[in-house]
Amino acid sequence: MKKIVLLVVSAFILFSCEGPQGPQGPPGYDGGLIVSSAFEIVIDFNASNNYEFVEPYGFDVYPSDVTLVYILWDTANGQDIWRPLPQFIEFNDNSSLIYNFDFTQNDVRFFLEGSTDFSTLDPLWTQNQVFRVVVVPADNVDNVDVNSLDAVTEAYQIDHFNLK
Repeated sequence: MKKIVLLVVSAFILFSCEGPQGPQGPPGYDGGLIVSSAFEIVIDFNASNNYEFVEPYGFDVYPSDVTLVYILWDTANGQDIWRPLPQFIEFNDNSSLIYNFDFTQNDVRFFLEGSTDFSTLDPLWTQNQVFRVVVVPADNVDNVDVNSLDAVTEAYQIDHFNLK
């Protein structure tokens, strides 16, 4: 019995000791924003740029980050209407136009594709096209409606888009 009491008392003394406090560790992930960057760009698509445009980010993008792109589709009652890319348009002659994008860790490429002859498109479809680009950590995308620019900007606390 003496050995058990001695063992319990020793364990109590050993585990109640406290040493000097160590250095503060790096900040932890608390479920909030890790990193998110955004910009707005206006693009003219034409034959001289092969109906595409490549834009370097101008900030660090990590291999696991995801790029989201939205096009200014319309304005109603003074409110901008943004749609996520890709966006598909079918014309009366059954030809199609698709606003699309792809991205790397270094840049994002905006381009037109589809069955229509791009050179015959009204400038409404090719000139002064406004895009918003948001780069978010892949770990943070799951709980956000990425089809809504408003939801994305709210979730990542983006209050402005730098114009490029």
